[in-house]
Amino acid sequence: MSVTVRVPAKVNVQLAVGAARPDGFHDLANVFLAVSLYDEITATPAADGLRVTCEGPDAGQVPLDRTNLAARAAEALAARYGRAPDVHLHIAKDIPVAGGMAGGSADGAGALLACDALWGTGASREELLEICAELGSDVPFSLVGGAALGTGRGERLAELEVGGDFHWVFALAARGLSTPAVFREFDRLGEGLDIPEPVADQAVLDALAKGDPAALAVAVSNDLQPAALSLFPELSDTLAAGRAAGALAALVSGSGPTAAFLATDAKSASDIAGVLRASGTCRDVRTASGAVPGATVLD
Repeated sequence: MSVTVRVPAKVNVQLAVGAARPDGFHDLANVFLAVSLYDEITATPAADGLRVTCEGPDAGQVPLDRTNLAARAAEALAARYGRAPDVHLHIAKDIPVAGGMAGGSADGAGALLACDALWGTGASREELLEICAELGSDVPFSLVGGAALGTGRGERLAELEVGGDFHWVFALAARGLSTPAVFREFDRLGEGLDIPEPVADQAVLDALAKGDPAALAVAVSNDLQPAALSLFPELSDTLAAGRAAGALAALVSGSGPTAAFLATDAKSASDIAGVLRASGTCRDVRTASGAVPGATVLD
């Protein structure tokens, strides 16, 4: 017997970042949207302890040891229910690695749900979300999906209404960016500045609720984008290429380095993707839409 869970990527349509807290984290107002790029995590009983394998694009960059969030999720659930984490977790990866789209967080949420189903632990949604929050700031949203406002360090979620599909193009960069490094650069760039408390932009929430891509395009923002561009200046060329191709909005996704482009509709997204592929400013291009559900057990 095995259990497979499908988990989506995310794009941040707003990422407002406060000053560094004493614990090193930052308060956020993080508006997540789950989009139709997926990893699948399959949990199978194992007699020889915990094992992680991975296939798919950039699978060689995925750690297969206990630092992998999927492994940590299995261990956390097993510890809570007093059992050995004897499971083989296989990740079929399609979410870009180290791309600011929460691929690692998706794997953690997917493994947690898969192990819960495989072991019959019967954990409540609240328990699963509590474990997710312990694993990382983006992991709870990977479980929930749809659209949500994340506050605190992003782990406290309030689900949001979405009134229609939003079509996106994602340009994948030639190399990754470390999320901690981007936050350190954010802190460096903000030295001596008065950084306001992060709050959700009502214009973003209204545009999502109305399903209005033109209104969302005017409102999207990412406070980490200057830091990502400082560490990876070539991303400016990618963003410019997408804008020139007709994107309604162009921004770095999360901590980067994936560049996200909002399109009017599916055809426009396809056209923008074609121009970006030919631009020489990125290594690959993907299209997706959202909002989509979070981690889901597949039959």
